[in-house]
Amino acid sequence: MEHYFGLVPKLRWQDVLDILIVAYVIYRIALLIRGTRTMQMVVGLLIVAGAFVGSQLLGLFTLNWLLNNFLGSLFVILVVIFQSDIRRALTRVGTPTFLAPHITVASVAQELINAAAWLSARRIGALIVLEQEVGLSDYVETGRRLEARLSPELLETIFMRGSPLHDGAVILKGEHVLAAACLLPLSTNPNVSLALGTRHRAAIGITEESDAAVIVVSEEDGTISFARDGELQRGLSPEDLLGILVTMV
Repeated sequence: MEHYFGLVPKLRWQDVLDILIVAYVIYRIALLIRGTRTMQMVVGLLIVAGAFVGSQLLGLFTLNWLLNNFLGSLFVILVVIFQSDIRRALTRVGTPTFLAPHITVASVAQELINAAAWLSARRIGALIVLEQEVGLSDYVETGRRLEARLSPELLETIFMRGSPLHDGAVILKGEHVLAAACLLPLSTNPNVSLALGTRHRAAIGITEESDAAVIVVSEEDGTISFARDGELQRGLSPEDLLGILVTMV
């Protein structure tokens, strides 16, 4: 028995630190791709890798040759497929948001509720994006930078009909309004209802590409909706929305 214990290397504190760092990096990467199309591509690559191992075990030589050539160019393929995610991740490494926990919107929930209720009562369309872990600087650059303190009055003024900034999305980071009139990617999910307009499809689209949350007010009927992780909740009351926002961390 002592002979077998001697074969097991002694665990050093450096080994523990190494494992913790790698686990944390993997965890942060999982947070970045959770709920996005990138996650689906990762699953697809895992399936391809599983097929490669299976072809070796079962002696499927032609399939193994094809997959072996495919996986031989895997690094280039990963760079091409995940170029936007790699760029976004590298720009965030070392920043406070990379090391800090999620940005909470609970502290500004009441301001958001007041603005949403006011806009809903007047059937004024609005698209309010709440930045979380994943930076939205690419989308901020498509609009007009404001760098202003959040207030219901400011959001109401931005989305007022006739305002030069009302057409597009407002992007918030904590209690700061980063930009207005921003362009967002539209969802390409075939399961999204065709009855949804551009504003709602944009809300779903940005939550598929990032971990952002989005408040949507319909211009047609004043309905308040909330999008996160590629899912849209419709027909919310201000109280329902408040309950969602105060639990966000």
